[in-house]
Amino acid sequence: MSPRGYCAGVDRAIATVERALDIHGPGVYVRKEIVHNKHVVSALREKGAIFVDEVDEVPPGAVVVFSAHGVSPEVRAGAEARGLVTIDATCPLVTKVHKEAKRLANSGFEILLIGHAGHEEVEGTYGEAPGSIHLVEHPEDAAHVEVSDPTRLAWLSQTTLSVDETSETVARLRERFPDLADPPSDDICYATQNRQSAVRKLAPQCDCVLVVGSANSSNSVRLVEVALDAGAGEAHLIDDVTGIDPSWIKDASVVGVTSGASVPDYLVQDVVCFLQESGFGDVEEPHCVEETLTFALPPEVR
Repeated sequence: MSPRGYCAGVDRAIATVERALDIHGPGVYVRKEIVHNKHVVSALREKGAIFVDEVDEVPPGAVVVFSAHGVSPEVRAGAEARGLVTIDATCPLVTKVHKEAKRLANSGFEILLIGHAGHEEVEGTYGEAPGSIHLVEHPEDAAHVEVSDPTRLAWLSQTTLSVDETSETVARLRERFPDLADPPSDDICYATQNRQSAVRKLAPQCDCVLVVGSANSSNSVRLVEVALDAGAGEAHLIDDVTGIDPSWIKDASVVGVTSGASVPDYLVQDVVCFLQESGFGDVEEPHCVEETLTFALPPEVR
């Protein structure tokens, strides 16, 4: 097993919605999924949160929480135009990337943003400097990106990417653009990196790796890829214990279990219990990095 439980940004986002419900009562709106986990979203919906895709679905004057993935200035302006009471649950690590994008653009740099098209985090970062940002999704895309001035160029990344693939993308970009500037600090979330590092160590020993996480969770999907690349016999993404196909573990001697950074710990424990009941009696939890980072709640709900 790898580090598990919520990372600091996810914990802050969920707590923000819960506190907003305590203060304002049922009927607090949330733009997009607060985090990418269907169990978390379902639990908050039962408590009275209302999830919408865009702020124009929120009644004028109502309370709306921005998700952990962040929003663009255009979304903020739309909320202000409707007179909404906004509470920003953006992960501070994502906010850092937004600030970097604005600073670089204001300094005359073009930005190569490594990330996945359509992901809320990428859309939010892109919206900070749309005239200066070029999206690079995969290492092979490095050969095709065009920039105006290769001597005034920097890269940033989505916080939930594969560390290895991002490094490969940067290396390929630097082959074309030797003056490519690095961000002042690593953009990829510490929890994403910790889980990927643990899975790299775990996977070679495993006939099968089960990754607990939702299909729209970028960091969970990356864990499946990392497990396979690191030598796992097979790896599967499951929302919860009901997603396990018994055929995956029928002939397995060792099964690894990990989870994305927005997965409630009880879902992982359910999987472990299922495996024990299925004959995998010995549970070993290797020593992993202890995650102690915490983020303060937004001022509106402190």
